[in-house]
Amino acid sequence: MGSTKGFSLIELLIVVAIILIIAAIAIPNLLQARMAANEASAVGSIKALQSAEAIYFNTYPTVGYAGSIANLGGAGPCTPSSTTACLIDNLLATSITGTNGKSGYIFAVTGVMSGGATYNDVYINAGVPVLMNKTGNHDYCSTNDGVLRSQMGSVGDAPVTTQAACVAFAVAQ
Repeated sequence: MGSTKGFSLIELLIVVAIILIIAAIAIPNLLQARMAANEASAVGSIKALQSAEAIYFNTYPTVGYAGSIANLGGAGPCTPSSTTACLIDNLLATSITGTNGKSGYIFAVTGVMSGGATYNDVYINAGVPVLMNKTGNHDYCSTNDGVLRSQMGSVGDAPVTTQAACVAFAVAQ
């Protein structure tokens, strides 16, 4: 009688069990890495918004800082104006509440006239995860002082829109 070739049922079950154990270890690490990448992207987006605000303020001094995130972007081909300054990518400019966001985060820009000013002399840039504990864990913001701040987020957070709320965040490290 010749020998049979192939694997026994037990050998196949052992291989499947090993693959499942490896997947159980690897998948949570993959999700953590993805969340960390989304948070790094959110920090980069806030910094891009800071730079865009500085350019916008110098380009449109009668307006001051941008009143909304849409004022900093613009769909291509973009013609610069105070309502669509073409300073940030349109993907970031349209990553607002009610969308899937950019890299798992939604953003808001708020321009504020403080102390009787006739132009927006304060801005607040903020970003929050679309899905808490899935696309990110931290809320981020900055104001015209240029300091990046963050705090642990909560389910249902919206981007902050006041300077006092942003300044209450801890300085990001």
